[in-house]
Amino acid sequence: MRPIRYLKVADEAAALAACAEEDSVYIAGGTTLVDLMRLEVMTPGRVVDVNALPLGKIEVGPTGARIGAMVRNSDLAYHPDIVKRWPLLSEALLAGASAQIRNMATVGGNLLQRTRCPYFRDRATACNKRDPGSGCAALDGYNRSHAILGGSDKCIAAHPSDMCVALAALDAAVQVRGPDGERSVPIGDFHLLPGEHPERESVLQKGELVTAVTLPPLEGYRQGSYFKIRDRASYAFALVSVAAALRVDGGKIRGARLALGGVGTKPWRAVEAEKHLVGKAPTDAVFAEAAKAALAAAKPRRHNQFKVELARRTIVRALASTRGAA
Repeated sequence: MRPIRYLKVADEAAALAACAEEDSVYIAGGTTLVDLMRLEVMTPGRVVDVNALPLGKIEVGPTGARIGAMVRNSDLAYHPDIVKRWPLLSEALLAGASAQIRNMATVGGNLLQRTRCPYFRDRATACNKRDPGSGCAALDGYNRSHAILGGSDKCIAAHPSDMCVALAALDAAVQVRGPDGERSVPIGDFHLLPGEHPERESVLQKGELVTAVTLPPLEGYRQGSYFKIRDRASYAFALVSVAAALRVDGGKIRGARLALGGVGTKPWRAVEAEKHLVGKAPTDAVFAEAAKAALAAAKPRRHNQFKVELARRTIVRALASTRGAA
């Protein structure tokens, strides 16, 4: 049994000071951290409880929304202003986990949840994310659930979040506070590709604390669709998910937001597909070409080749649904 120290803090300054220690980590809902501690994949010497921090508000105004890092996933999903103005986010949250977990999980924790790659969670196997330099058992192992976009020869673990896929499509920004002050990080820059260092998953520095997520108003994009394809109807991670939003005017697509989950090593913004859509009529043929562009860089492995076609079809379905809603 490993000894673990526990500290509960009441303000951000105390949290930052406490987590400056090398073996300290923040704990909020704990829905990921506690699991990984039980498996001894993560072995912090101290957990710093941030549940008492005043970061649990959802503030909505004409310039957008500010969502505190301690807001529970259920509260965010059912917030009337979020449902009305950013329904895509509500749909994505409700597609994730179970009601019990959503009641505990926080926005900040969701941003930082770690992969569900079985090799990462099994200490008997090689994993560069868990043990840098040990190798990646998924490359030549059973890789049905793994990423086809953004991987490297060091790691192909898929990012697990539903919420983050919606945030990517909505141009969210992550608000961070650390020893050097506050900064705002666009959601597309927050998570890192594995590259040579898959153990580094975000731009957060040691001790930095996520304080909020902000959403721009994105007028005209209020109607969107989130589609999640999985092995069972609930409490399962995505094989493929798609967050889509269109701004259509005069029979033409004037703006497009498209992000993918289940297929990328981070929440995947399909920029090339968006470019293909803008200026064209919202037809199934155009959607199919955009889907092809979104998957042009895919590098499937032996057991996840089906994700390429599955993702293409899901993109077309999500865009067609969004067209109908608009």
